[in-house]
Amino acid sequence: MKAKNIMFKIIYGIFLSIFGSSVTAQELVTPPVDFYSLSFKTIDGEVFKFSQLKGKKVLIVNTASKCGYTPQFKELEQLNKEYAGKLVIIGFPSNEFGAQDPGSNQEILDFCQTNYGVTFLMMEKSDVKGPDKNRVYSWLTTKNKNGWNTTEPSWNFGKYLIDEKGRLVSFFPSKVKPMSKEITSLL
Repeated sequence: MKAKNIMFKIIYGIFLSIFGSSVTAQELVTPPVDFYSLSFKTIDGEVFKFSQLKGKKVLIVNTASKCGYTPQFKELEQLNKEYAGKLVIIGFPSNEFGAQDPGSNQEILDFCQTNYGVTFLMMEKSDVKGPDKNRVYSWLTTKNKNGWNTTEPSWNFGKYLIDEKGRLVSFFPSKVKPMSKEITSLL
């Protein structure tokens, strides 16, 4: 029965990643909890304070090394280079969707750098949904914290865009590619 439940969750997640849609704030609101008060450990174990992000747009992406969407790392790096100085991309590796990022932090970092030349900021592997999600994803998916959104990622490579004032602008599901007009038009 447990295997059947897990299989259902995987199939449902894949369905949402293909057919789910983007969610954008109807109007930008000042979040009840300041985005810049957050911090998290980088994949190298250093504490990164989000106050360093003031004045820049931020794209937060839950990533995985063994997923059909893994090639999006290439476009994320392209976006990182083309919008350097205006946009900060932050990857959050997670093993929650189909166990597609089983490696250690070092293995994940080596994979990203070797295969996709990733230079954007990567955080340590953590949960991005459910009751054990990390504090950044708690902010991204809790209306009482971000001001409007409750959408959790349904699969790997869900994307959240935060503006220069620390306001959550949009959520983009896995199927929306990083270099798509849907994202670049907001940068």
